[in-house]
Amino acid sequence: MPSTNNPADSGESGGVRSVQRAFDILSLLTEDRRTLTIREVVDETGLAKTTALRLLQTLEHMGLLWATPKGYAAGPALWRWAHLARHAWELPPETVQLMRELGARHRETVNLYVLRDVHRVCIAQQESPQPLRHVVRVGDELPLWAGASSKVLLKDAPETLLARVARSSPYGQAHVARLREWIDEAIHDGYAVSHGEREPGLSAVAVPVTSGSKATVAALSLSGPTVRFTDDRVQEFAADLRKVAKRMSERGFDHPLT
Repeated sequence: MPSTNNPADSGESGGVRSVQRAFDILSLLTEDRRTLTIREVVDETGLAKTTALRLLQTLEHMGLLWATPKGYAAGPALWRWAHLARHAWELPPETVQLMRELGARHRETVNLYVLRDVHRVCIAQQESPQPLRHVVRVGDELPLWAGASSKVLLKDAPETLLARVARSSPYGQAHVARLREWIDEAIHDGYAVSHGEREPGLSAVAVPVTSGSKATVAALSLSGPTVRFTDDRVQEFAADLRKVAKRMSERGFDHPLT
């Protein structure tokens, strides 16, 4: 019987798989782990040693990794990508100043998120000065199935995306109904609130930042310990967030996804 496998399809699939594996290896590097040994790559990716070594050597050849006596470190070619990303996602000074002033007034962490697939990505942050605070890193991806910012960002989401977000949640497909309720409530109120939905003890208030066509392009939020997010404070946060988001929108908020 002739094979039903298309060689071209197999080659394409294999190529995509190799790219995914290469990025899986790069993702193992963190601020706390600056180098990788072959053994660490094999243990944490499950790749065969020969495959791991081949990918490491390819990444080194491309300049994405650098071989050192202690293992493989981030390579110089990443500087170019980091430089491009920094300039592509750099916010206008006025937007940064608005976030800084908002954080100073309320002493809670200010974050700006955009939508990416079934995640929200933090593209800017003004960290709270208080010892007990909520902090994520710029570039972090958080799930869309919970959180004030998610409720704002999902306003115009198609049903197919809501279904995928629900499937990625701990609650399964049935979570779609709850997502719709949250979205409708955020549209009605003009802001969204969350208390302990993703992490116990963490609260947030978020509002939409819109484009010239009034489409939601980002979510501006204040977040911190639930104990400080009383009903009165939530109302205060929401009012100020809406004013700041309005100014951002009027000045023409821009980022690579708009």
